[in-house]
Amino acid sequence: MLLILDIGNTNIVAALDNGTRFVATWRLTTDRFKTKDEYRFLIIEGMAGVNFPPDKIRDVVISSVVPPINSVLTATFQDYWGISPFIIQPGIKTGLNIKTDDPRGLGSDRIVNAVAAFERYGGPVIIFDLGTATTICVVNANGDFLGGAICPGIGISVEALVAQAAKLPRVEIVVPTRAIGKNTVESMQSGIYHGYVGMVEALIHRFKKELGPQENEAKVVVTGGFGQLIGQGCQLVDFVYPNLTLEGLRLLYERNRKPIGNPPSKRIERRSSKGKPQAVELGLIKKPASKSVPGYH
Repeated sequence: MLLILDIGNTNIVAALDNGTRFVATWRLTTDRFKTKDEYRFLIIEGMAGVNFPPDKIRDVVISSVVPPINSVLTATFQDYWGISPFIIQPGIKTGLNIKTDDPRGLGSDRIVNAVAAFERYGGPVIIFDLGTATTICVVNANGDFLGGAICPGIGISVEALVAQAAKLPRVEIVVPTRAIGKNTVESMQSGIYHGYVGMVEALIHRFKKELGPQENEAKVVVTGGFGQLIGQGCQLVDFVYPNLTLEGLRLLYERNRKPIGNPPSKRIERRSSKGKPQAVELGLIKKPASKSVPGYH
């Protein structure tokens, strides 16, 4: 079985793929100071929590935005499982044409999301990953990764607001019942939620405008920890797909490394009346949708 690890700044999302589908997912807290032994026990504990023994792991693929953890996890799997993990990094085959100024400096999470979105929805596609940071990527109809934007995530934005404004309390990030708040908490929740939705919609408008003739064909997909919360309030979002990054990691693994004990995936997608794939197996359908340079290839 393939173990997939998406290492973010706040959480590590883990999934087990049996070659046909994801059979389990769980989360760990990202901690760059943990040792290989500690991560070994966390992985064993996580697998026990989803009723799978640790000896089911046949290979490992990792995407990480926290470089210090890479060597620790590599040592963990080499020493205890006899596996050298496949790590997403410059030089791998992606199937995209990277059209940025510095392809080698591109975050692996952005590449992974772009690969999954282009494979599932085609191009042009605009991808929002709403996590600790919010990353936005754009891929055109030719499979060219054009670039995008990076913004403070909604969570750390709230933390900064509370830390710098002494009288403002920490509030739950929810969909407010009304835009005009009647007290401090309601006012903060309205500003946080509607302000972030407004930012997402404004960026979508700008990106579509820069796509030019392809503007009306562009699909918008949202993922990440805050993806469903923000996506449901944004009329310009076509798909909310929580496991987009995991899907991208599986795809990149299959394109670059011969699976060990995992046959190539043959997933079945439901298609709309227009023949476009819809997120069925792992994603939440928001509404129907109306390939080399130095570095990643």
